[in-house]
Amino acid sequence: MLKDCKEIRQTIFQECQEYGEKTALALIQKFGSIENLYEKLDKGESELKGKQKENIENNKDLAYLSKTLGTINLEVPIQDNLENFKVEEWDKPKVLELFKELNFNRYIERFSLREENKKEEAGDLFEIVDKSKEELIELIKTQKEMIFNLEIKEDNNPEKIIKEQICGLAVFNSQTKEAMYIKLQNESELQEWKEIFENETIKKISINFNKIYILLKQIGIEIKGMSYDIAIASYILNPTNNKLELDRLIEQYLNIDITSYVGEEEKQINLFDMETQAEGIQKEKQKRNELYSYAIYKIKEITSQKLDEIGAKKLFDEIDMPTIEVLSDMQWNGMYVDKGELEKFGEELTTSLESLTKEIYQMAGEEFNINSTKQLGEILFEKMKLPVIKKTKSGYSTDVDVLEKLKREDPIINKILDYRQLMKLNSTYVEGLKPYINPKTNRIHSFFHQTITATRKN
Repeated sequence: MLKDCKEIRQTIFQECQEYGEKTALALIQKFGSIENLYEKLDKGESELKGKQKENIENNKDLAYLSKTLGTINLEVPIQDNLENFKVEEWDKPKVLELFKELNFNRYIERFSLREENKKEEAGDLFEIVDKSKEELIELIKTQKEMIFNLEIKEDNNPEKIIKEQICGLAVFNSQTKEAMYIKLQNESELQEWKEIFENETIKKISINFNKIYILLKQIGIEIKGMSYDIAIASYILNPTNNKLELDRLIEQYLNIDITSYVGEEEKQINLFDMETQAEGIQKEKQKRNELYSYAIYKIKEITSQKLDEIGAKKLFDEIDMPTIEVLSDMQWNGMYVDKGELEKFGEELTTSLESLTKEIYQMAGEEFNINSTKQLGEILFEKMKLPVIKKTKSGYSTDVDVLEKLKREDPIINKILDYRQLMKLNSTYVEGLKPYINPKTNRIHSFFHQTITATRKN
């Protein structure tokens, strides 16, 4: 059967070569057209003979069909004309809005779209006022609302769950459009704000409450009344948006040039004027955080309206915002790990691995790197002559599927599978977990992200 198929394919191939494109072109050049060719054939004037003549006569309908299919139809009724296809100038403000929504920041710069859309002066949008923390606390109590941004810096204390600390607090008054900033010398000063943060009747509006929750809890403050997180709102509006930092959200929703308001960041340290430079850096941080507090207020206004428009406000209020505390508590509580028992288990795994290694070397007749796919492949398929199941560009495949199919071929395969299982346990669940055990709580504190879409491949 297979032989017959091969012979048929070979015959067709030979005929295509014999009566293919070259022959067709020669006939058209000789007779001018298909019509003339068949007219000559009918009159016996074609001078064609033998099998060639027979094939052309037998395939007349196919020849005319081929001509029809290969002819461009110039009579198709087309309503448009060339004028309708002229390239027009784009609506740059609309394109800019779309690019901002899709986070196509590279293309915004490439096509100079920022120049078409003049930025608002941040200084015209709100006032900067100086208030004492006592005045600010009383104001928040009266308004029952706290729109704020925390200034955060690194803290390498290994006992912290989140290795950062709060060093400043910017608050925005939505009624008077005023921004206020409090510089903190140390986190203990936040204890004066404990009453505000723990008051559930005061609505808190900010960004990244999951981090705020842990940062405050680390210093003994349990935040209540988390009302609106602009990052989560933005994520609901566009789940493909993975740029949810505040600067990115400002670019997306607001028409403000942060750099022109705050100033360029200092790139070099002037050793002769460090004090003045430090004052300038602190002033820049203060202005930035005050601007951030305004931005949080404004983005909350915009995203809240958009959530209403798509009918997602109830989802946000009743599901997403309450979930913040649940996930933050899970992170805070973590998973208890007895480090001593884990290390003891690791020692047992190491002993078993050493024993298995010796057995595998003995079965193979030499020592080699069991973790090297290349060396393992050479031992199994070249030296031991086991059947090759699969090859890759780099050599022999020794993945789990291949080894499972080879289990009956030689006892060494089961030993290698056992070795890999113990190696995985040791590297992932002993040595891999040890660095993440918090020395203060003896727990592993996982991060639970509420603004990530994960796609699972089955």
